[in-house]
Amino acid sequence: MITEVKDSLLKAYLGEIESYDEILDANQQVKPYWKKMFDTLEKLGMEQLVVRSQELANKLRENGVTYNVYGSSEVSARPWQLDPIPFLLEKSEWDLISEGLKQRAVVLDLMLKDIYGPQLLVKEGILPPELIYENSGFFRPCMDVKLSSEKQLLVHAVDIARGPDGRMWVVDNRTQAPSGSGYALENRTVMSAILPELTTGMTVNRLSPFFKTFHKEVTALTGKSREHPTIVYLTPGSGNETYFEHAYLASYLGYTLVQGDDLVVRDGFVWLRSIDGLEKVDVIIRRVDDDWCDPLELREDSRLGIPGLLQAMRLGNVAVVNTPGAGVLENSGLLAFMAAACRFFLKEELILPSIATWWCGHQHELNYVIENLPQLIIKKANRKQVFRSVYGRLLTPEQREELIQQILLAPHEYVAQEEIGLSTTPALVNGKLVPRLAALRAYLVANGDDYMVMQGGLTRSSAVKGRFEVSHQHGGCSKDTWIVSDTEIAQKEIRIEMPKESVHHHTSLPSRSAENLFWVGRYAERTMSTTKYIKLLINALHESVKFGNASKSEHIEVLLKGLTHLTLTYPGFLDEEKPELLANPYSEIHKIVHDLKILGSVASSTEAFLRGVISVSDRWNHDTWRAIYSIENTFKKIKRPDDAYSNSNTMQKILDKLHARLFTFYGIVADTMPRDSGFYLFESGKFIERILLKISTIRACFSFKSESHIENELIEAVLINHHLLIHYRQLYKSNLNLEAMLDMIFLETKLPYSLAFQLDELGRCLSELPKPSHTERLNLAQKAVLQATMKIKLADVSQMVIFEQDTLYREYLDSLLAEVFDLILSVNNSLTNLYFTHTEIQHSFLSSTENSSQNEI
Repeated sequence: MITEVKDSLLKAYLGEIESYDEILDANQQVKPYWKKMFDTLEKLGMEQLVVRSQELANKLRENGVTYNVYGSSEVSARPWQLDPIPFLLEKSEWDLISEGLKQRAVVLDLMLKDIYGPQLLVKEGILPPELIYENSGFFRPCMDVKLSSEKQLLVHAVDIARGPDGRMWVVDNRTQAPSGSGYALENRTVMSAILPELTTGMTVNRLSPFFKTFHKEVTALTGKSREHPTIVYLTPGSGNETYFEHAYLASYLGYTLVQGDDLVVRDGFVWLRSIDGLEKVDVIIRRVDDDWCDPLELREDSRLGIPGLLQAMRLGNVAVVNTPGAGVLENSGLLAFMAAACRFFLKEELILPSIATWWCGHQHELNYVIENLPQLIIKKANRKQVFRSVYGRLLTPEQREELIQQILLAPHEYVAQEEIGLSTTPALVNGKLVPRLAALRAYLVANGDDYMVMQGGLTRSSAVKGRFEVSHQHGGCSKDTWIVSDTEIAQKEIRIEMPKESVHHHTSLPSRSAENLFWVGRYAERTMSTTKYIKLLINALHESVKFGNASKSEHIEVLLKGLTHLTLTYPGFLDEEKPELLANPYSEIHKIVHDLKILGSVASSTEAFLRGVISVSDRWNHDTWRAIYSIENTFKKIKRPDDAYSNSNTMQKILDKLHARLFTFYGIVADTMPRDSGFYLFESGKFIERILLKISTIRACFSFKSESHIENELIEAVLINHHLLIHYRQLYKSNLNLEAMLDMIFLETKLPYSLAFQLDELGRCLSELPKPSHTERLNLAQKAVLQATMKIKLADVSQMVIFEQDTLYREYLDSLLAEVFDLILSVNNSLTNLYFTHTEIQHSFLSSTENSSQNEI
């Protein structure tokens, strides 16, 4: 009988329990640690708990924590879901669970060695050959691919849940590229910041020893041949479901985040393409599935892997964690044979039981599955085959018969598991504490000749009552996992051998990251400049309506055509067949702001900026992510196809927010980003875009002479666009003069938006980038900027205002700006060749190889 309690929250929750629950022990008494937790929750109150839950969500969004959902009709990158109620396990119980997990890890490691080695399990009849050789997780090219360490399964994860006997049962294994440990770490970080009082009366084990051990083992794989080994974290890219975690862990562990295109195999070694040239790679932590790792020997259409990787591994020139081929252990059918494998290798019984599993490749098991289908859950043995688990009890007789026929066509492809009543745990749902089914993903890492278990993990609870579907792809919610005790837990210090001398080790910037940072700068400035110009234009239109007369409206036509030139959204306001656009411009402006399909629109540029930001997630700190999150919120309003946003006042307010938030992003980057190659490429992209767009605006407004009253309006508009109107008035009062304005915009080196200042800054940024050759003083990009700078600084401003009487064309001004425009445009191409595609530094590989050979002696 459940203990009678007076506490309202606990009493209410006990009333919701329909099966056995994590908070109750075998005698239906509330476990001491859960009682302490509910005591704290009672003091906190439900209203405050809901507030804190929202704060958790806000914090996760600010930190950029997302999970990409495949096949979603909504935004694919969903904010990470974290329940404020942690999952509690007592340390004494966890120690027993850990022993069972470590035993299974040893068995899985021995199985992996055997499957890609002597294959005794198959020869002795322990494993049916079809379960291995007909599974897409088994790769013959991986037979002779090994790590130098004793353990071949360096890291893996196990999904466990409490079974009807009160013990933890193993549900599944993740061995090729286990996900979730980074999310577990972030969950802990956020929970400790938002809900620290929940630990009252108990001590919670730390997670950091697991990651220190992981780093120690990874570093050991490099041997002692190199003092500063290069370790990279291989991700499929920003579209992957757990990309946030890849960037987060790469940053946390101090590894370089790379994609397949960043790596190349030469002479049996793996090299990192960086803006410094080619750098030898020692260890690859992969988050790319097995078959995508090497298109030469595995999946030939892969664009995610590295051609020649397996051969480099065979030669012992690079270590990959986990080794390709480890995914064979994820076969759900192996759970049915784990006990036999444990007896074969260790002469022991499994400490942790598996959920009862039947592989349909054997006739006896197949008959059992068909006869007992309503009590079973049907899965595919091969995880590569897209197949959502089927609950037999939910099928109609017709559906059940259809499923049986599918199984009979290929029995060896199917696995059945017993549907048992797993435990529930408290979860906050719609402002109420309710029980939800939950599973814990535990993590293990090799530790010498043993394994270490993370003192925590990633708990996931089901979104729907009574359904054991905890995957985030299906709406599951995460929980922080606490291993708790009464007293301070002594954590064994993990020592990592460091070089005797403290020497700064330069980390190269991958070419892909370099290019993305460059384009983040360009798209940020493109969005800023377009936003600024449209705000200026809307103000001019409002002024024309309110104070309309000939002198107050004729310049607007020039500004409207300038908008088309600025955004390259031709024909736009230059369309002679649509003169009505000039008379009623808001529909066209609305498209240039909101239409994602129009390249050059504010929406399109902002989306490209955000995409670039995500692709270099490891470069931004928490403050920067807050600014990015605010820009993303504004972007959602910009791209919204809502008639309300066609209103010019509303449009202007949105643009004001976007402009201010981009300025905030610029400020945080300037104040916090290290002055490394990434920063200078970001700044170079920003200045290139700014120079090009400012030149476009000046040419659109002044390449042809206008009447003096129109030109005065254009002078004021351009000064506003360059953030120079206040400074101009301080010098010249209200006297608007084209020559004075051009002198200020072209030549004032102390004004941030003058061409001279921007060209100087661009030149300075380029000078900070790595030199492709010691014999070359200036590269092509620097030469082009120097030429452009000299053309501007040596220009005769008095000649700029001169125009031809017949055509009103200012040839000197327009030709000068056209030349500078082309020179700056060439800088983009030169940087691409120098640092992103490396077409101009073919010698770099030779020098890198020579350096490597010297290090290897």
